[in-house]
Amino acid sequence: MKKVNKINKIIFILLGILLININCSDDVLDQTNPNVITPTNFWNSAEDAKKGIIGAYAPFTHIWYYTRFEIFASDYRDDLINGFGVSERTALGRFAGIPGANGTIWVWRAMFQGVTRANEVIANVPNIDMDTTERNNILGEGYFIRGINYFNLLNNWLNVPLITVPISEIEKPNEILQAPPADVWAQIESDLKEAQQLLPTSWPDEELGRVTSGAATGMLGKVYLYQGKYAEAKAEFAKIMDGSYELMDDYSHNFTAEFENNKESLFEIQFVSDGLNGWGADRANSRKAAAFTEDLAPSGFTGQDGMRINQWALDLFLDERTVNNEIDPRAYTTLFWNTNETTEYQGKTLASRTYGNRTWDEAFPSGNSFIFANKHLDWEYQDLPRGTFNNSSNNLRVLRYADILLMFAEAEFMLNGSTAAALDAINEVRTRVDMPAFTVITMQDIEDERIKELSFEKTRYYDLLRWGQVESKIVNNSELKSESGGTSAYKAGREYIAIPQNELNRNPNFKQNPGY
Repeated sequence: MKKVNKINKIIFILLGILLININCSDDVLDQTNPNVITPTNFWNSAEDAKKGIIGAYAPFTHIWYYTRFEIFASDYRDDLINGFGVSERTALGRFAGIPGANGTIWVWRAMFQGVTRANEVIANVPNIDMDTTERNNILGEGYFIRGINYFNLLNNWLNVPLITVPISEIEKPNEILQAPPADVWAQIESDLKEAQQLLPTSWPDEELGRVTSGAATGMLGKVYLYQGKYAEAKAEFAKIMDGSYELMDDYSHNFTAEFENNKESLFEIQFVSDGLNGWGADRANSRKAAAFTEDLAPSGFTGQDGMRINQWALDLFLDERTVNNEIDPRAYTTLFWNTNETTEYQGKTLASRTYGNRTWDEAFPSGNSFIFANKHLDWEYQDLPRGTFNNSSNNLRVLRYADILLMFAEAEFMLNGSTAAALDAINEVRTRVDMPAFTVITMQDIEDERIKELSFEKTRYYDLLRWGQVESKIVNNSELKSESGGTSAYKAGREYIAIPQNELNRNPNFKQNPGY
């Protein structure tokens, strides 16, 4: 599965798996349609198992998920992004999301699609007569997909139902209860442990993009860290700090189509510029290209409302110089701003450039005083016309080795302070971009390094959430959301998204999250 366009031929076979019971008194009408896919005529072969797991991956590339809308639940909620306009796009970021909003409903639905399809795989594949290793690998993928979807659901909504069997096996699905968050965390841990044991360490080149045991280990460590289980987190991270993964020599190569599925990547979403329409709809022959880049692109380079970056983020990059007294190379990859300074890095002269390799003056000949995002735009290798970012084939890296090193440093610091092990991990990340090595660190150093290394990689808001800093860093600094009306809509509990109204309407047992 090197690219998800392979999905288009077989995608979403699971849509026909729901068994329809037709009760009719006239036997002549009670006939079996041989063209309808049911649990009795599917899930019978190794090919069915592979189709099923590809269907479970598919929601990741839905427009409601990583293809686009998920960015409004992650990056657009953090303290770097100041989204333009008052709309669904910016509502969650200014704590004004509502239960009936499409964005709220859509992202929840796409994540639960992944859960549902993983449940079908986990329930049915064990009964198929097929090669044992292939069966175990597919089951491992199912456990990973269920685990990471529940990780995302928990960190966005907190109070979610815990469903681990096919819906057809639940007698009254509209009466399911929301689970205590601790139970969901426990299930995620269990799923990722299963995935660790069942997944391969690697896949053949033609299957690149399928999840590996290393990805499961990295995610399990992240799950432990998010719960403050630092010893357990450290142990998991250490397992893959054995040479299994390495940092790319050039930081920017983690964000271009040219270097996808590289040695630093543990798990990434496979996008393809396939020329199709349909904006990542949940069906075959629909676009599977990245569209979230439209919402990161600078003004004038997007067909969407867009956003700008708050000044403090640039200041953080500029507060510290490389060993050669130059700007951190990561600043040029991450941000686009008005500067004539350059940095020599990996045999290249880095300057502030954006899509189409344009300088600031070329991009804004009439002037502009804002700071914009630049990461993921792949400006050095592609030159699509303005407003066509939704055709980008650049994969989204969900988990990479630099994050593992920084999370290890955090876990070690929380356990033992500024030890040699913590310093070695964080300094490995810094050395890659010619930043001077720390001789001692604080928690603030770790937090700052995560911003410089991981901005716009769907980590910052959740870092603030797990550190208990959403109110102090965002709510109490309303100017950070000034382009969309500030943070006055905040109420206690709105750190999490509202439970979708359609779910409340269908299930009388569901309770709305606090603050809504």
